[in-house]
Amino acid sequence: FNVLIFFFLLYQFLCLKNIRTFLSACCEAFGMKKSELFDAFDLFDVRDFGKVIKSKIFFQEFLISNFLKETNSKLLKQAEVDIRSCCLLEIKQTEAKYTETLETIEKYFMIPLIKFISATEIDKIFINIPDLVKVHKNLLAEIQDSVQNKNAENLHQIFIIYKDRLLLYGKYCSHVESAISLLDFICKEKEGVRLKLEECSKRANNGKFTLRDLLVVPMQRVLKYPLLLQELVKYTSDSTEKSNLRLALDAMRDLAQYVNEVKRDVETLREIDQYQRSIENLNQCLLSYGRPKGDGEVRLVSNVDKHIFLFDVAVIVCKRRGDNYEMKEVIDLNHFKITDNPTTDKDCRKWCYGFYLTHQQGQSGFEFLFKTKELKKKWLDQFEMAISNIRPENAIFNSHHFRMHTFERVTSCSSCHMLLRGIFNQGYLCPKCGNGAHKGCLGKLGACGRAGNGQPGTCFRNSANTAFMLHFIFTGLPKMLVIRDYFGVPSPSGGPPLNAQIGDVIEVIYADPHSSWWEGKILTTIVVLVLTTCMLACAIRFAGPMERHHAESELMERENSTYLVRYRSRESREYAISIKYGLVEYYKQHSLKEGFRTLDTSLQVPYKELGSGLAPAVLTPRVLGIALARYDFSSRDTRELSLQVGDLVKIYIKCTNGWWKGEVNGQVRKNTLIHHYSLEAQV
Repeated sequence: FNVLIFFFLLYQFLCLKNIRTFLSACCEAFGMKKSELFDAFDLFDVRDFGKVIKSKIFFQEFLISNFLKETNSKLLKQAEVDIRSCCLLEIKQTEAKYTETLETIEKYFMIPLIKFISATEIDKIFINIPDLVKVHKNLLAEIQDSVQNKNAENLHQIFIIYKDRLLLYGKYCSHVESAISLLDFICKEKEGVRLKLEECSKRANNGKFTLRDLLVVPMQRVLKYPLLLQELVKYTSDSTEKSNLRLALDAMRDLAQYVNEVKRDVETLREIDQYQRSIENLNQCLLSYGRPKGDGEVRLVSNVDKHIFLFDVAVIVCKRRGDNYEMKEVIDLNHFKITDNPTTDKDCRKWCYGFYLTHQQGQSGFEFLFKTKELKKKWLDQFEMAISNIRPENAIFNSHHFRMHTFERVTSCSSCHMLLRGIFNQGYLCPKCGNGAHKGCLGKLGACGRAGNGQPGTCFRNSANTAFMLHFIFTGLPKMLVIRDYFGVPSPSGGPPLNAQIGDVIEVIYADPHSSWWEGKILTTIVVLVLTTCMLACAIRFAGPMERHHAESELMERENSTYLVRYRSRESREYAISIKYGLVEYYKQHSLKEGFRTLDTSLQVPYKELGSGLAPAVLTPRVLGIALARYDFSSRDTRELSLQVGDLVKIYIKCTNGWWKGEVNGQVRKNTLIHHYSLEAQV
């Protein structure tokens, strides 16, 4: 009993001591009066508890609020630092582990197998593993030095510099499938080699991973760099460092896209080789005709069924002979253009849907007929894509003369400085000035030759705070819109300053993408298109820039008498306001058969008007996310969609092969593919 009393008194003493310490702190540290505070025994004995909980509530709230804000701010800041440190640690550790894996492949598999299989088989199975080992040993050393000794301040420079050295992956990734197939074949045919590989695997990693498992690791690694850097960018708060890391991220995305395109081109070459073996009487190498666009049955006007092989540059017309084909004719698409024949679509019989290949010099052409309207549309799109590839819209822009070209060495685009991807027909070359470019960049290059020769101008600063690029549909030099006043401070070193005010439009004369100063002039005359009320009322029928086949596709599924007004963007170099409004109004009341015998209808329903009979979509795909295009991408066939910087992309399906399915600015087709390395993280 005495012991219990002792512990009770000790407990009371310690509690009161703590309470009094708290009350003293309230007076000394926070300037509170004793009259505003409770007595120590009030709290210990739980008496007059209202006074205890009432003591300066507002002051407590203030203290707690500020404490929470400061704590949360510190925690968030610390969390960002911790996550960023984890990202850097992951880059360093995974690079070390990967380099060790490459060394394992070389040391424990390649070198021991030299005595068991031929040198040719060694080269085919291990491809360029020794070269990758050398590159990654150096890369690992630089990454470790940057993270450990330089706080990762130069990490972005390392990845940008190593982009060119890592182009080795193009060769490796395009041949790794063949390497694995050969390895499987050798193991099946040679028991001694299979046993040796099992022995090598035990020595390398206790038999956890076979050589077959390890050979796919390099392809996985090179495609992971963009993901690692993307996370690092996400958790980097410093704006300058974030901007630098974005450059490194773009470099690694460009590398990944290059590797994917090289791999894709190797598969295309196999496809071309199969065509070459199947077509008899063909003396020309099919590779010279570009990439294949498709093959299938067609019917010519002579009611003879043929099998055609469509390439970028030519159509090969064949007669089927069992499993092979006999070549009958090669049509060079350089001399032809596509002319649709919509009148055949109304017969609703097989082989009644067609279009013409019209010779540009008036010589005899060809008419191709297809079984269904869907097949006709598919082939029409592929033919137009092929002709667009050999005669792109901006091929002669600014006095250039661009042609599709196979670059023997890895080359970067003269406009966007991204790689020209693939291993053949990677882009376009101007033989006059030697510049190479992507198809989508042809209209963005300066004048042929040394840009700016003989063109006087003054300097202006190319800055995100000063101007931004305008995307004009007109041809001509690039134009910038001023968004911040500039009156010569800071001053340029290469010429007189160009004073500019907000709203001015500057025409670029000479632009070095690596310089912050460009040469240009202010446009004093700005063309303004004034719309009358009549023209505004006609907006629901005006489609803007649209090609003929797009217009037909737009109207195909709509009700009779639906119409639109368009202008031909490919052939127009400037706007020509020449719409005959009276003629449109006339044909609202009278039949079009006055001018077109088989067209017995009138203009009744503008195509943008609600209830125009547009067939509703059977199924609206679920949008997984929305992404922003970081740089341009030009499609190479009709399954792909082109991108421009700033395009908003709806993502429907995320594939694992570098391509996603989705919609760009309302453009969506069945089996549409979008290259996701052109996109920024989803928003």
